[in-house]
Amino acid sequence: ITLFVDLDARRLLFATPGKDAKTFERFSADLQAHGGSAEAITDVSMDLSPAFQKGAAEHLPNAEITFDRFHLMKLVNEAVDDVRNGEVLTQPNLKKTRWLWLKNDCNLKVKQKEKLQALLKDQNLKMAQAYQFRLTFQDIFTIKNRHQGATLLKAWLENARTSDLPPIVKVAYTIMNHWDGVLRWFESQITNGILEGFNSLIQSAKAKARGYRTHKNFINMAYLILGKLDLRLPT
Repeated sequence: ITLFVDLDARRLLFATPGKDAKTFERFSADLQAHGGSAEAITDVSMDLSPAFQKGAAEHLPNAEITFDRFHLMKLVNEAVDDVRNGEVLTQPNLKKTRWLWLKNDCNLKVKQKEKLQALLKDQNLKMAQAYQFRLTFQDIFTIKNRHQGATLLKAWLENARTSDLPPIVKVAYTIMNHWDGVLRWFESQITNGILEGFNSLIQSAKAKARGYRTHKNFINMAYLILGKLDLRLPT
């Protein structure tokens, strides 16, 4: 199921089965049926799904795309973990250290921090380099100035592309190929973060109901939980 959310009002606007470009067609039609206009939408946050990009381009003609920074961070984290998976074959001390590299420092326990610092002392460890790429990338997306963000991101991409870390090289080219939408974040500052909370509420409702027999029933429940519907009787 694909959810279309009003980021300002923090409420569900539309839900529909599927993950393809036609979900945008159905959203646009539903919006018009309720007095809205797809042409009035100026900004959209999404992941890098080609289907979603196609749907937005076709049915939200005036919307500029911001690629969700949390999704971009996920791609970098996956690349970092791929480096670990490759190096663990020759560096057994990397076994069972996945979360040392992927969690933020503030979320690590004291013993985890100590182990991470011990590993980072090995300058020949590829994971140490991959970890630094992760930290730098994360820091770049705390900046709220487009020019500064673009300058730092270009430098990161150049270093990543010329690194001896194939997973990092791959994610660098992915970001380059989606440059406009990635850079747009420094202006729009919009993300899909609200969807994490929404998904948690929906999955909780699904668990309580022990599942739903149809998409229609599931979607109706999503509207009741997330749509901020006014259910008061008319007076």
